[in-house]
Amino acid sequence: MRLTVDGLRAGYGPVEALHGVSFRVEPGEIVALLGANGAGKSTALRAISGLVRHTSGEIRLDGESLAGVPPHEIVARGLVQVPEGRRLFATLTVRENLDLGAFTRTDAAGVEESRRLVHRLFPVLLSREKQLAGTLSGGEQQMLAIGRALLSGPRILLLDEPSLGLSPILVKSILATLREINQAGVTVLLVEQNARAALRLAHRAYVLVTGTVALEGRAKDLLDDPAVRRAYLGG
Repeated sequence: MRLTVDGLRAGYGPVEALHGVSFRVEPGEIVALLGANGAGKSTALRAISGLVRHTSGEIRLDGESLAGVPPHEIVARGLVQVPEGRRLFATLTVRENLDLGAFTRTDAAGVEESRRLVHRLFPVLLSREKQLAGTLSGGEQQMLAIGRALLSGPRILLLDEPSLGLSPILVKSILATLREINQAGVTVLLVEQNARAALRLAHRAYVLVTGTVALEGRAKDLLDDPAVRRAYLGG
């Protein structure tokens, strides 16, 4: 499944956060969206997911426009977001949170296959499936948020700051799991403040600066470029 964004303008009320942003995500890729706080990364994901209305430009999924498509229908088409802050249902169990991820699906066998994948990637979720989500550690909550998204059967997975608030060891583990998810056939669009880690994981990347694409290229090339490191990666 291919995602294309062309000339996207979007924001909140009178404040425009994206000023004609264009990028693409090809099937099977991991693509990183990088940039400082306020650059427009999260707004881009929210616009793609139908959570923020875009004022102009096109968002297409396999060539079909997502203009006016409600968020739940976008999920049903295979594009699923893991939001910043996880947004779990704290008073529901791990199992119940996972079940909610599959609310758009009618293929019982496929749902169980997705559940097996989640338990293989995050075995702690199986051992704690009766535990309330709000009592999990930060790392476990992030695993649950990703697992819930996988229960939706995504073909493209959008992730907004999955390493936020996690220890370096957990960050490494979560990002390694994203590589496994990608190898299982899921295309990934990743917004991540830890630019170096994201570039080590991604195939390609785009750098946003105040709502516009300032730079794009192969992730390895960007990581190895001294000028890029100085300007965008802190030296």
